[in-house]
Amino acid sequence: MVTDQQVRRLRMLIHTEKTKVAVAAKAGMDEKTARRYLKHGELPSQCRAEHNWRTRQDPFEEEWEGIKDKLEAIPGLEAKTLFDALQREKPGDFADGQLRTLQRRIKVWRATEGLAKEVYFPQKHYPGKLCSSDFTDMSKLNITINREKFGHLLYHFVLTYSNWETGTISFSESYESLSEGLQNALWELGGVPVRHRTDRLSAAVHKECNPEEFTKRHRDMLSHYGLKGEKIQAGEAHENGDIEQRHHRFKRALEQSLLLRGSREFASRQEYEVFLRKLFDQLNAGRQERLAEEMKVLRRLPSRRLDDCKREKVRVGPGSTVQIQHNTYSVHSRLIGEWVQARVYAEKVEIWYSQRKVDTLPRLRGEKKHKIQYRHIIDWLIRKPGAFEDYRYREDLFPSSYFRMAYDYLREKHSQEMAAKEYLKLLHLSAKESEAGVEAALKESFSKAEEISVAVIKERICSRGGICFFKDIAVSEPDLATYDLLLENMMEVANNG
Repeated sequence: MVTDQQVRRLRMLIHTEKTKVAVAAKAGMDEKTARRYLKHGELPSQCRAEHNWRTRQDPFEEEWEGIKDKLEAIPGLEAKTLFDALQREKPGDFADGQLRTLQRRIKVWRATEGLAKEVYFPQKHYPGKLCSSDFTDMSKLNITINREKFGHLLYHFVLTYSNWETGTISFSESYESLSEGLQNALWELGGVPVRHRTDRLSAAVHKECNPEEFTKRHRDMLSHYGLKGEKIQAGEAHENGDIEQRHHRFKRALEQSLLLRGSREFASRQEYEVFLRKLFDQLNAGRQERLAEEMKVLRRLPSRRLDDCKREKVRVGPGSTVQIQHNTYSVHSRLIGEWVQARVYAEKVEIWYSQRKVDTLPRLRGEKKHKIQYRHIIDWLIRKPGAFEDYRYREDLFPSSYFRMAYDYLREKHSQEMAAKEYLKLLHLSAKESEAGVEAALKESFSKAEEISVAVIKERICSRGGICFFKDIAVSEPDLATYDLLLENMMEVANNG
Protein backbone atom coordinates (compact mmCIF):
# COMPACT_ATOMS: atom_id res chain seq x y z
CA MET A 1 0.00 0.00 0.00
CA VAL A 2 1.44 3.32 -1.10
CA THR A 3 1.74 5.97 1.61
CA ASP A 4 1.61 9.77 1.47
CA GLN A 5 5.32 9.88 2.37
CA GLN A 6 6.25 7.75 -0.65
CA VAL A 7 4.33 10.02 -3.01
CA ARG A 8 5.97 13.14 -1.54
CA ARG A 9 9.39 11.54 -2.06
CA LEU A 10 8.36 10.61 -5.63
CA ARG A 11 7.59 14.26 -6.43
CA MET A 12 10.94 15.37 -5.07
CA LEU A 13 12.91 12.77 -7.03
CA ILE A 14 11.27 13.60 -10.35
CA HIS A 15 13.33 16.80 -10.46
CA THR A 16 16.69 15.06 -9.89
CA GLU A 17 16.46 11.67 -11.60
CA LYS A 18 16.69 11.15 -15.36
CA THR A 19 13.97 8.51 -15.82
CA LYS A 20 10.63 7.76 -14.18
CA VAL A 21 11.74 4.16 -13.74
CA ALA A 22 14.56 5.30 -11.45
CA VAL A 23 12.25 7.69 -9.63
CA ALA A 24 9.68 4.93 -8.98
CA ALA A 25 12.37 2.51 -7.80
CA LYS A 26 13.82 4.98 -5.30
CA ALA A 27 10.32 5.90 -4.06
CA GLY A 28 9.60 2.19 -3.52
CA MET A 29 6.64 1.73 -5.86
CA ASP A 30 5.69 0.28 -9.23
CA GLU A 31 6.34 2.44 -12.32
CA LYS A 32 2.64 2.45 -13.37
CA THR A 33 1.60 3.47 -9.85
CA ALA A 34 4.19 6.24 -9.88
CA ARG A 35 2.96 7.57 -13.22
CA ARG A 36 -0.64 7.59 -11.91
CA TYR A 37 0.22 9.67 -8.80
CA LEU A 38 2.36 12.05 -10.87
CA LYS A 39 -0.50 12.54 -13.31
CA HIS A 40 -3.33 13.12 -10.78
CA GLY A 41 -1.29 15.16 -8.28
CA GLU A 42 -3.15 13.71 -5.22
CA LEU A 43 -1.92 11.91 -2.15
CA PRO A 44 -3.11 8.36 -1.35
CA SER A 45 -5.06 9.66 1.67
CA GLN A 46 -6.93 12.07 -0.62
CA CYS A 47 -7.87 9.31 -3.07
CA ARG A 48 -9.10 6.92 -0.38
CA ALA A 49 -12.89 6.63 -0.06
CA GLU A 50 -14.44 7.47 3.31
CA HIS A 51 -15.40 4.37 5.30
CA ASN A 52 -19.09 5.07 5.87
CA TRP A 53 -20.50 1.56 5.66
CA ARG A 54 -20.91 -1.00 8.41
CA THR A 55 -18.78 -4.13 8.50
CA ARG A 56 -21.33 -6.00 10.63
CA GLN A 57 -25.03 -5.67 11.42
CA ASP A 58 -26.04 -3.11 14.03
CA PRO A 59 -27.48 -5.10 16.99
CA PHE A 60 -29.57 -2.07 18.08
CA GLU A 61 -31.11 -1.26 14.69
CA GLU A 62 -34.60 -2.44 15.64
CA GLU A 63 -34.46 -0.74 19.05
CA TRP A 64 -32.88 2.56 17.94
CA GLU A 65 -36.07 4.56 17.38
CA GLY A 66 -37.29 3.74 20.88
CA ILE A 67 -33.88 4.57 22.34
CA LYS A 68 -33.82 7.90 20.48
CA ASP A 69 -37.30 8.82 21.74
CA LYS A 70 -36.17 8.24 25.31
CA LEU A 71 -33.02 10.33 24.82
CA GLU A 72 -35.04 13.21 23.39
CA ALA A 73 -37.54 13.06 26.25
CA ILE A 74 -34.91 12.62 28.98
CA PRO A 75 -31.52 13.98 27.76
CA GLY A 76 -29.74 12.98 30.96
CA LEU A 77 -30.20 9.23 30.43
CA GLU A 78 -26.94 7.28 30.24
CA ALA A 79 -26.19 4.51 27.75
CA LYS A 80 -25.64 2.03 30.60
CA THR A 81 -29.14 2.72 31.96
CA LEU A 82 -30.74 2.16 28.53
CA PHE A 83 -28.67 -0.97 27.93
CA ASP A 84 -29.69 -2.48 31.28
CA ALA A 85 -33.34 -1.74 30.44
CA LEU A 86 -32.99 -3.55 27.08
CA GLN A 87 -31.46 -6.59 28.77
CA ARG A 88 -34.38 -6.75 31.18
CA GLU A 89 -36.99 -6.33 28.43
CA LYS A 90 -35.39 -8.90 26.09
CA PRO A 91 -33.38 -11.41 28.11
CA GLY A 92 -30.67 -13.15 26.10
CA ASP A 93 -30.81 -10.77 23.09
CA PHE A 94 -27.94 -8.51 24.17
CA ALA A 95 -24.56 -9.60 25.53
CA ASP A 96 -22.67 -7.45 28.06
CA GLY A 97 -19.91 -6.84 25.52
CA GLN A 98 -22.34 -4.90 23.28
CA LEU A 99 -22.63 -2.01 25.77
CA ARG A 100 -19.68 -0.22 24.15
CA THR A 101 -21.44 -0.35 20.75
CA LEU A 102 -24.50 1.41 22.18
CA GLN A 103 -22.34 3.96 23.97
CA ARG A 104 -20.57 4.90 20.72
CA ARG A 105 -23.84 5.23 18.82
CA ILE A 106 -25.44 7.43 21.49
CA LYS A 107 -22.29 9.57 21.63
CA VAL A 108 -22.47 10.16 17.85
CA TRP A 109 -26.19 10.94 18.05
CA ARG A 110 -25.66 13.50 20.82
CA ALA A 111 -22.89 15.19 18.85
CA THR A 112 -24.91 15.36 15.61
CA GLU A 113 -28.58 15.48 16.60
CA GLY A 114 -28.75 16.01 20.37
CA LEU A 115 -29.26 19.15 22.43
CA ALA A 116 -26.86 22.06 22.14
CA LYS A 117 -24.34 22.15 25.01
CA GLU A 118 -23.79 25.13 27.26
CA VAL A 119 -21.17 27.54 25.94
CA TYR A 120 -18.70 29.24 28.31
CA PHE A 121 -17.57 32.67 27.20
CA PRO A 122 -14.07 33.74 28.35
CA GLN A 123 -14.13 37.22 29.85
CA LYS A 124 -11.62 40.03 29.42
CA HIS A 125 -10.37 41.47 32.71
CA TYR A 126 -9.32 45.06 33.41
CA PRO A 127 -6.97 46.40 36.10
CA GLY A 128 -8.67 47.31 39.36
CA LYS A 129 -12.19 46.49 38.19
CA LEU A 130 -13.12 43.17 39.79
CA CYS A 131 -12.25 41.15 42.88
CA SER A 132 -13.75 37.77 43.67
CA SER A 133 -13.99 35.77 46.89
CA ASP A 134 -15.45 32.63 48.41
CA PHE A 135 -14.92 30.10 51.19
CA THR A 136 -13.16 26.80 50.48
CA ASP A 137 -12.98 23.68 52.67
CA MET A 138 -9.40 22.78 53.73
CA SER A 139 -10.21 19.52 55.55
CA LYS A 140 -8.82 17.22 52.82
CA LEU A 141 -5.32 18.61 53.42
CA ASN A 142 -5.33 16.89 56.86
CA ILE A 143 -3.64 19.74 58.74
CA THR A 144 -3.03 18.94 62.43
CA ILE A 145 -2.17 21.25 65.33
CA ASN A 146 -0.73 19.62 68.44
CA ARG A 147 -1.62 16.26 66.83
CA GLU A 148 -5.30 17.13 66.58
CA LYS A 149 -6.98 17.53 63.20
CA PHE A 150 -7.51 21.19 62.42
CA GLY A 151 -10.80 21.36 60.55
CA HIS A 152 -11.21 24.78 58.99
CA LEU A 153 -12.21 26.83 55.99
CA LEU A 154 -10.26 29.48 54.12
CA TYR A 155 -11.82 32.75 53.04
CA HIS A 156 -10.08 33.19 49.67
CA PHE A 157 -9.78 36.54 47.87
CA VAL A 158 -8.37 37.21 44.38
CA LEU A 159 -8.01 40.12 41.97
CA THR A 160 -9.16 38.74 38.62
CA TYR A 161 -6.75 40.81 36.50
CA SER A 162 -3.43 40.15 38.25
CA ASN A 163 -4.49 36.99 40.18
CA TRP A 164 -3.07 38.53 43.37
CA GLU A 165 -4.56 36.50 46.21
CA THR A 166 -4.76 36.23 49.97
CA GLY A 167 -6.84 34.41 52.56
CA THR A 168 -8.06 34.26 56.16
CA ILE A 169 -8.66 31.12 58.24
CA SER A 170 -12.30 30.75 59.27
CA PHE A 171 -14.59 28.10 60.70
CA SER A 172 -17.97 28.90 59.20
CA GLU A 173 -19.49 30.83 56.31
CA SER A 174 -20.94 33.40 58.70
CA TYR A 175 -21.25 37.09 58.00
CA GLU A 176 -18.59 37.79 60.64
CA SER A 177 -16.12 35.51 58.81
CA LEU A 178 -17.02 37.12 55.48
CA SER A 179 -16.60 40.62 56.88
CA GLU A 180 -13.29 39.82 58.58
CA GLY A 181 -11.88 38.04 55.52
CA LEU A 182 -12.90 40.69 52.99
CA GLN A 183 -11.67 43.57 55.12
CA ASN A 184 -8.39 41.78 55.88
CA ALA A 185 -7.84 41.35 52.13
CA LEU A 186 -8.64 44.97 51.24
CA TRP A 187 -6.40 46.41 53.95
CA GLU A 188 -3.57 44.03 53.04
CA LEU A 189 -4.00 45.04 49.40
CA GLY A 190 -4.06 48.72 50.29
CA GLY A 191 -6.85 49.72 47.91
CA VAL A 192 -10.40 49.03 46.78
CA PRO A 193 -11.48 47.66 43.35
CA VAL A 194 -14.74 48.68 41.69
CA ARG A 195 -16.71 45.42 42.01
CA HIS A 196 -16.80 42.44 44.34
CA ARG A 197 -18.25 39.10 43.20
CA THR A 198 -19.21 36.24 45.49
CA ASP A 199 -21.24 33.04 45.50
CA ARG A 200 -24.74 33.03 46.93
CA LEU A 201 -23.50 33.01 50.52
CA SER A 202 -26.36 33.04 53.00
CA ALA A 203 -24.29 35.49 55.07
CA ALA A 204 -24.49 38.08 52.27
CA VAL A 205 -27.31 37.17 49.87
CA HIS A 206 -31.02 37.00 50.66
CA LYS A 207 -33.16 34.08 49.57
CA GLU A 208 -34.85 34.30 46.17
CA CYS A 209 -38.16 35.31 47.73
CA ASN A 210 -36.67 38.49 49.18
CA PRO A 211 -36.77 41.56 46.93
CA GLU A 212 -33.48 42.83 48.39
CA GLU A 213 -30.45 41.34 46.68
CA PHE A 214 -28.05 41.55 49.65
CA THR A 215 -28.55 41.53 53.41
CA LYS A 216 -28.49 44.91 55.14
CA ARG A 217 -25.20 44.22 56.91
CA HIS A 218 -23.51 43.21 53.67
CA ARG A 219 -24.91 46.25 51.86
CA ASP A 220 -23.59 48.47 54.66
CA MET A 221 -20.11 46.97 54.34
CA LEU A 222 -20.08 47.34 50.55
CA SER A 223 -21.21 50.95 50.94
CA HIS A 224 -18.49 51.64 53.52
CA TYR A 225 -15.81 50.62 51.00
CA GLY A 226 -17.62 51.91 47.91
CA LEU A 227 -17.76 48.43 46.40
CA LYS A 228 -20.41 47.33 43.92
CA GLY A 229 -21.62 43.86 44.96
CA GLU A 230 -22.28 41.06 42.49
CA LYS A 231 -23.61 37.53 43.06
CA ILE A 232 -23.73 34.49 40.80
CA GLN A 233 -26.84 32.49 39.94
CA ALA A 234 -27.75 29.54 42.13
CA GLY A 235 -25.89 26.38 41.12
CA GLU A 236 -23.71 28.20 38.57
CA ALA A 237 -20.30 28.09 40.24
CA HIS A 238 -18.57 28.69 36.90
CA GLU A 239 -19.83 32.28 36.98
CA ASN A 240 -17.32 32.81 39.77
CA GLY A 241 -14.77 30.75 37.88
CA ASP A 242 -11.75 32.90 38.76
CA ILE A 243 -11.97 32.15 42.46
CA GLU A 244 -12.97 28.52 41.85
CA GLN A 245 -9.84 28.01 39.75
CA ARG A 246 -7.70 29.77 42.35
CA HIS A 247 -9.15 27.44 45.03
CA HIS A 248 -7.90 24.46 43.06
CA ARG A 249 -4.47 25.88 42.27
CA PHE A 250 -3.85 27.27 45.74
CA LYS A 251 -4.70 23.99 47.46
CA ARG A 252 -2.51 22.12 44.98
CA ALA A 253 0.37 24.52 45.76
CA LEU A 254 -0.27 24.08 49.48
CA GLU A 255 -0.25 20.31 49.10
CA GLN A 256 3.13 20.48 47.36
CA SER A 257 4.53 22.80 50.04
CA LEU A 258 3.40 20.40 52.75
CA LEU A 259 5.08 17.50 50.93
CA LEU A 260 8.34 19.47 50.75
CA ARG A 261 7.99 20.39 54.43
CA GLY A 262 7.66 16.71 55.25
CA SER A 263 4.91 17.17 57.81
CA ARG A 264 1.36 18.43 58.15
CA GLU A 265 1.76 18.91 61.90
CA PHE A 266 2.07 22.42 63.34
CA ALA A 267 2.85 23.38 66.91
CA SER A 268 0.27 26.18 66.94
CA ARG A 269 -2.27 27.91 64.78
CA GLN A 270 0.07 30.89 64.57
CA GLU A 271 2.78 28.71 63.03
CA TYR A 272 0.30 27.42 60.44
CA GLU A 273 -0.84 30.98 59.61
CA VAL A 274 2.79 32.04 59.07
CA PHE A 275 3.23 29.05 56.73
CA LEU A 276 0.15 30.10 54.72
CA ARG A 277 1.35 33.71 54.57
CA LYS A 278 4.72 32.64 53.15
CA LEU A 279 2.95 30.57 50.49
CA PHE A 280 0.73 33.51 49.48
CA ASP A 281 3.84 35.70 49.23
CA GLN A 282 5.56 33.12 46.99
CA LEU A 283 2.53 32.83 44.71
CA ASN A 284 2.13 36.62 44.46
CA ALA A 285 5.83 37.23 43.75
CA GLY A 286 5.36 36.57 40.03
CA ARG A 287 2.32 38.86 39.76
CA GLN A 288 3.93 42.13 40.75
CA GLU A 289 3.95 43.66 37.27
CA ARG A 290 0.23 43.25 36.70
CA LEU A 291 -0.47 44.10 40.35
CA ALA A 292 1.33 47.41 39.83
CA GLU A 293 -1.12 48.18 37.02
CA GLU A 294 -4.00 47.47 39.39
CA MET A 295 -2.57 49.58 42.21
CA LYS A 296 -2.56 52.64 39.93
CA VAL A 297 -6.34 52.52 39.52
CA LEU A 298 -7.50 51.11 42.87
CA ARG A 299 -9.47 53.56 44.99
CA ARG A 300 -8.39 54.65 48.46
CA LEU A 301 -9.39 52.77 51.57
CA PRO A 302 -11.76 54.48 54.00
CA SER A 303 -10.34 56.07 57.14
CA ARG A 304 -11.14 53.02 59.30
CA ARG A 305 -12.31 49.43 59.20
CA LEU A 306 -15.93 48.54 59.75
CA ASP A 307 -16.73 46.47 62.84
CA ASP A 308 -16.49 42.75 62.04
CA CYS A 309 -19.09 41.92 64.65
CA LYS A 310 -22.81 41.53 65.16
CA ARG A 311 -24.18 43.25 68.26
CA GLU A 312 -26.90 41.73 70.41
CA LYS A 313 -28.46 43.07 73.59
CA VAL A 314 -29.08 40.21 76.02
CA ARG A 315 -30.06 39.87 79.67
CA VAL A 316 -28.05 37.78 82.12
CA GLY A 317 -30.25 35.06 83.58
CA PRO A 318 -30.35 33.76 87.17
CA GLY A 319 -27.94 30.97 86.20
CA SER A 320 -25.32 33.61 85.29
CA THR A 321 -25.73 32.73 81.60
CA VAL A 322 -26.71 34.50 78.39
CA GLN A 323 -28.17 33.14 75.15
CA ILE A 324 -26.26 34.33 72.08
CA GLN A 325 -27.16 33.02 68.62
CA HIS A 326 -28.79 29.89 70.07
CA ASN A 327 -25.80 29.04 72.28
CA THR A 328 -25.33 29.38 76.06
CA TYR A 329 -22.40 31.28 77.57
CA SER A 330 -21.61 32.03 81.19
CA VAL A 331 -20.69 35.51 82.45
CA HIS A 332 -19.63 36.65 85.89
CA SER A 333 -22.33 36.31 88.50
CA ARG A 334 -22.03 40.02 89.31
CA LEU A 335 -23.97 40.68 86.06
CA ILE A 336 -27.04 38.57 86.93
CA GLY A 337 -30.19 40.51 86.04
CA GLU A 338 -28.28 43.13 84.00
CA TRP A 339 -28.59 43.87 80.29
CA VAL A 340 -25.27 43.45 78.46
CA GLN A 341 -24.17 43.90 74.87
CA ALA A 342 -22.68 40.86 73.12
CA ARG A 343 -20.37 41.65 70.20
CA VAL A 344 -20.15 38.49 68.12
CA TYR A 345 -17.01 38.17 66.00
CA ALA A 346 -15.90 35.30 63.78
CA GLU A 347 -14.03 33.52 66.59
CA LYS A 348 -14.87 35.35 69.81
CA VAL A 349 -17.71 36.97 71.73
CA GLU A 350 -17.08 40.15 73.69
CA ILE A 351 -19.32 41.07 76.63
CA TRP A 352 -19.78 44.82 77.17
CA TYR A 353 -21.48 46.52 80.10
CA SER A 354 -21.82 50.26 80.65
CA GLN A 355 -19.61 50.91 77.59
CA ARG A 356 -16.82 48.76 79.02
CA LYS A 357 -15.60 45.38 77.84
CA VAL A 358 -15.91 43.06 80.82
CA ASP A 359 -15.14 39.66 79.25
CA THR A 360 -14.01 37.89 76.07
CA LEU A 361 -15.28 34.37 75.35
CA PRO A 362 -14.36 31.89 72.59
CA ARG A 363 -17.24 31.70 70.11
CA LEU A 364 -19.08 28.39 69.91
CA ARG A 365 -19.67 26.91 66.46
CA GLY A 366 -23.09 25.60 65.58
CA GLU A 367 -26.20 25.83 67.78
CA LYS A 368 -27.54 24.47 71.11
CA LYS A 369 -24.06 24.30 72.62
CA HIS A 370 -22.77 25.73 75.88
CA LYS A 371 -19.58 27.05 77.44
CA ILE A 372 -19.56 27.59 81.20
CA GLN A 373 -16.47 29.14 82.80
CA TYR A 374 -16.14 27.87 86.37
CA ARG A 375 -14.47 31.15 87.39
CA HIS A 376 -17.78 32.97 86.74
CA ILE A 377 -19.83 30.93 89.22
CA ILE A 378 -17.45 29.23 91.66
CA ASP A 379 -17.98 31.82 94.44
CA TRP A 380 -21.62 30.78 94.77
CA LEU A 381 -21.30 27.15 93.72
CA ILE A 382 -18.88 26.49 96.59
CA ARG A 383 -21.63 27.76 98.93
CA LYS A 384 -24.16 25.38 97.32
CA PRO A 385 -22.19 22.15 96.81
CA GLY A 386 -25.40 20.12 96.62
CA ALA A 387 -26.16 21.73 93.25
CA PHE A 388 -23.00 20.35 91.66
CA GLU A 389 -23.91 16.70 91.06
CA ASP A 390 -27.00 17.36 88.91
CA TYR A 391 -25.91 20.70 87.45
CA ARG A 392 -26.99 20.82 83.81
CA TYR A 393 -23.58 22.04 82.65
CA ARG A 394 -21.48 20.04 85.10
CA GLU A 395 -19.15 18.63 82.42
CA ASP A 396 -17.94 22.17 81.66
CA LEU A 397 -16.62 22.40 85.23
CA PHE A 398 -13.74 20.00 84.55
CA PRO A 399 -11.00 22.20 83.04
CA SER A 400 -8.90 19.16 82.08
CA SER A 401 -8.82 15.39 82.40
CA TYR A 402 -6.82 15.66 85.65
CA PHE A 403 -9.63 17.60 87.31
CA ARG A 404 -12.08 14.92 86.18
CA MET A 405 -9.79 12.20 87.56
CA ALA A 406 -9.58 14.10 90.84
CA TYR A 407 -13.37 14.23 91.18
CA ASP A 408 -13.70 10.51 90.36
CA TYR A 409 -11.04 9.74 92.99
CA LEU A 410 -12.89 11.82 95.60
CA ARG A 411 -16.17 10.03 94.77
CA GLU A 412 -14.49 6.70 95.50
CA LYS A 413 -13.04 7.87 98.80
CA HIS A 414 -15.90 9.98 100.15
CA SER A 415 -19.64 10.39 100.05
CA GLN A 416 -21.18 12.28 97.16
CA GLU A 417 -21.67 15.40 99.26
CA MET A 418 -18.11 15.40 100.65
CA ALA A 419 -16.62 14.67 97.24
CA ALA A 420 -18.46 17.64 95.72
CA LYS A 421 -17.33 19.95 98.54
CA GLU A 422 -13.69 18.91 98.24
CA TYR A 423 -13.67 19.14 94.44
CA LEU A 424 -15.28 22.60 94.50
CA LYS A 425 -12.54 23.72 96.89
CA LEU A 426 -10.01 22.61 94.27
CA LEU A 427 -11.86 24.64 91.63
CA HIS A 428 -11.98 27.63 93.98
CA LEU A 429 -8.24 27.30 94.52
CA SER A 430 -7.71 27.23 90.74
CA ALA A 431 -9.88 30.29 90.21
CA LYS A 432 -8.27 32.38 92.94
CA GLU A 433 -4.66 31.29 92.54
CA SER A 434 -3.45 29.15 89.61
CA GLU A 435 -5.24 26.57 87.46
CA ALA A 436 -1.93 25.47 85.92
CA GLY A 437 -0.41 25.06 89.39
CA VAL A 438 -3.32 22.97 90.65
CA GLU A 439 -3.25 20.78 87.53
CA ALA A 440 0.52 20.21 87.83
CA ALA A 441 0.10 19.28 91.51
CA LEU A 442 -2.73 16.85 90.65
CA LYS A 443 -0.62 15.27 87.93
CA GLU A 444 2.26 14.71 90.36
CA SER A 445 -0.04 13.29 93.04
CA PHE A 446 -1.51 10.79 90.57
CA SER A 447 1.94 9.77 89.32
CA LYS A 448 3.03 9.04 92.94
CA ALA A 449 -0.31 7.46 93.89
CA GLU A 450 -0.69 9.95 96.73
CA GLU A 451 -3.82 11.18 98.46
CA ILE A 452 -5.85 13.87 96.65
CA SER A 453 -7.09 16.68 98.89
CA VAL A 454 -7.05 20.46 98.95
CA ALA A 455 -4.52 20.48 101.79
CA VAL A 456 -2.12 18.19 99.89
CA ILE A 457 -2.45 20.23 96.69
CA LYS A 458 -1.78 23.49 98.55
CA GLU A 459 1.31 22.00 100.17
CA ARG A 460 2.59 20.67 96.84
CA ILE A 461 2.15 24.05 95.12
CA CYS A 462 4.05 25.71 97.94
CA SER A 463 6.89 23.16 97.79
CA ARG A 464 7.24 23.77 94.05
CA GLY A 465 8.03 27.41 94.72
CA GLY A 466 4.52 28.51 93.88
CA ILE A 467 2.05 30.36 96.05
CA CYS A 468 2.35 29.58 99.75
CA PHE A 469 -0.71 29.82 101.95
CA PHE A 470 0.02 31.20 105.41
CA LYS A 471 -2.66 31.07 108.07
CA ASP A 472 -1.00 33.63 110.40
CA ILE A 473 1.22 36.44 109.26
CA ALA A 474 2.97 38.47 111.97
CA VAL A 475 3.67 42.09 111.13
CA SER A 476 5.84 44.01 113.61
CA GLU A 477 4.98 47.53 114.73
CA PRO A 478 6.95 50.18 112.77
CA ASP A 479 9.48 52.35 114.64
CA LEU A 480 8.22 55.92 114.21
CA ALA A 481 11.56 57.36 115.34
CA THR A 482 13.00 56.20 112.03
CA TYR A 483 10.53 58.39 110.14
CA ASP A 484 11.34 61.39 112.42
CA LEU A 485 15.03 60.97 111.63
CA LEU A 486 14.29 60.78 107.89
CA LEU A 487 12.28 64.04 108.03
CA GLU A 488 15.04 65.83 109.95
CA ASN A 489 17.63 64.79 107.33
CA MET A 490 15.38 65.99 104.49
CA MET A 491 14.90 69.41 106.15
CA GLU A 492 18.64 69.74 106.71
CA VAL A 493 19.39 69.02 103.05
CA ALA A 494 16.76 71.57 101.97
CA ASN A 495 18.23 74.28 104.20
CA ASN A 496 21.79 73.68 103.03
CA GLY A 497 20.64 73.74 99.39
